[in-house]
Amino acid sequence: MLLNKLLEKVEVVSITGNADKEISTVSYDSRKATENGLFICIKGAVVDGHTFVNQVVEKGVTALVVEDDVEVDESVTVIKVKDARLALACISAAYFGNPAEKLTTIGITGTKGKTTTTYMIKSILEGAGFKTGLIGTIETIIGETHIPAANTTPESYMVQEYFAKMVEEGCTHVVMEVSSQGLMLHRVSGFTFDYGLFTNLEADHIGPNEHKDFDDYLRCKQLLFKQCKHGIFNIDDEHAEKMIEGCTCDVTTYGLNKPADIKADNVSLVNENGVIGIAFDVSGKVNDHFEVDVPGKFSVYNSLAAISTLQNFNVDHSVISKVLKTVHVKGRVELIPVSNDFTLMIDYAHNAMSLESLLTTIREYNPGRIVTVFGCGGNRARSRRFEMGEISSKLSDLTIVTSDNPRFEEPKDIMEDIITGVKKADGEYIAIENRKDAIKYSIEHAKKGDIIVLAGKGHETYQEIQGVKHDMDERVLIKEVLEELQQA
Repeated sequence: MLLNKLLEKVEVVSITGNADKEISTVSYDSRKATENGLFICIKGAVVDGHTFVNQVVEKGVTALVVEDDVEVDESVTVIKVKDARLALACISAAYFGNPAEKLTTIGITGTKGKTTTTYMIKSILEGAGFKTGLIGTIETIIGETHIPAANTTPESYMVQEYFAKMVEEGCTHVVMEVSSQGLMLHRVSGFTFDYGLFTNLEADHIGPNEHKDFDDYLRCKQLLFKQCKHGIFNIDDEHAEKMIEGCTCDVTTYGLNKPADIKADNVSLVNENGVIGIAFDVSGKVNDHFEVDVPGKFSVYNSLAAISTLQNFNVDHSVISKVLKTVHVKGRVELIPVSNDFTLMIDYAHNAMSLESLLTTIREYNPGRIVTVFGCGGNRARSRRFEMGEISSKLSDLTIVTSDNPRFEEPKDIMEDIITGVKKADGEYIAIENRKDAIKYSIEHAKKGDIIVLAGKGHETYQEIQGVKHDMDERVLIKEVLEELQQA
């Protein structure tokens, strides 16, 4: 592709050299630079792409995008820009043929609920006959291909590459999680979303290499609604009005408490045969009754977000009802059918805030007991261990302290920290280091009406010990435990 075509949407400060040349590849990783390629110098948190200029030129790169002045042979075209990440996004979109223009794009932002809502929307769209791609925290899905995720929102080049592959696979829609970091770093720049969706906002991702304060976090989330045609907002969230302020899209609202375009009422808990869920009526732009086999009020909000989006595609309500009743997201309040007498679930709750929210929700179902099985990651803030231990002890009837990802720490040391927190409250506890044995104990000693929570691992299928990731999927462990108990 001609270089000047790649630069059509880029805000260029200056160009030195010939812009009318053929470019073979686009790269921002020096290891992937090729002959006759374009290399974009990105300033990262650890590495500055400008330091690799001579190296990529030796590889045959004939054009550079830079923020700082560089000295290279006059045969190399140098394009200076104010923001190389924004340039990367615009160039990547052009390089892959602007694939977002061939898809209906749905972006979801917020602190919680993004992952579940993303899968809900994808499942319902596919149930209605729309082939749909997905980009999110757990994975990217393109047709039958599942690619494990490194970041919630990949770098802009990868986003555009995924979009292009989705078009090739015959996808007509894509739904993706859009993180504050992704917005801040222009990972989703270079195109306009058809729909942007806001779930909620809480203080998170604030600190070094993330957001300097909550205002910055909110400001970055707002960016999605200056880059989409239609905005869909949870109006009950205390920051909703601020999120809507200054948006350039039209607005649809949903909620339970405040007046909204799509509103849920008559919410009731469902608890039968080891399955806990929630039922509710919807009125406004959509009028119907829905049930979800996932517990808690947050499930109503996630469902409303999906319903509010899908009403734009005239999806039959029977399809929405059927999918909402059956959709499950790996590691997000994932119910595992084990017994009609008690409930077993896997959830990614791996900090005090998420664990408290989950256990508080479960308590609403008046279980016989709440049994919480969890550990904490090694080489992470010790405070998390004390906090999670105390929360579990306060809200669970029994805490089973076990190992998570010890990394380069001793599991027993991590568990002792958790137990220090557990002892600040009055819940019973037991320590079982081996995670499979801990799960076995919870199932073997389950009582009628119990709700057992396996917290912290969620969608992860490994355990990291001394820098090595070992296969460990809790679903597999549960199956093995059940087989062992049947043979006993």
